[in-house]
Amino acid sequence: MKRGIRSYVLRQGRTTPAQQRALDGLLAIHGIAYRQELLQPQAVFGRSAPLVLEIGSGMGETTARIAAAQPETDFIAIEVHGPGVGSLLRRIDERGLKNLRVIRHDAVEVLEHMIPDGSLAGIHLFFPDPWPKKRHHKRRLVQPAFAELAARKLAPGGYLHAATDWDDYAAQIVEVLSAAPDFERVAAPTERPATKFELRGIKLGHSVRDLFFRKRS
Repeated sequence: MKRGIRSYVLRQGRTTPAQQRALDGLLAIHGIAYRQELLQPQAVFGRSAPLVLEIGSGMGETTARIAAAQPETDFIAIEVHGPGVGSLLRRIDERGLKNLRVIRHDAVEVLEHMIPDGSLAGIHLFFPDPWPKKRHHKRRLVQPAFAELAARKLAPGGYLHAATDWDDYAAQIVEVLSAAPDFERVAAPTERPATKFELRGIKLGHSVRDLFFRKRS
């Protein structure tokens, strides 16, 4: 996937002392350093298990809850913002989660260079930056090139679960993934915990759309 326009901006959010302590002391324990070489999930987690990748884990509250509820599955969360990474590291440490690790880097580059083809059981994309202004739509993550990359990394039968509270972005996600030959749209089999961004959107009167696609076998 050619990388030119990024789908995020590094915002200058305040990092609390606790978050900074987590970044300083826990990233080396619960994090995975970005490298341009393929991961070996079995070596990372010490076992063979289904692997799910979350793109944009935010402050990590939903990520940690999902990982705690599914101990039989391994999770890698990708987030670029320091406060969110620090917050998630604290949650991992406090809950003793052995099936969740964090990568602080651009998600597309992680997918391209670190995730082996056909290795993922699922991809979570919950409330990505909607870039609501039309002139910024080119910055949205879900584009045909991303659909192709995601399909390549998913195992046959693997899923992509996207959620957004922006109707036009939901329509774009459906259009892009429906046009991708490797994906088929299916009903979401399970519910997920609400995220902070979701609750904020609901308060603003936005409707939440969960979109579930499966890679054809």
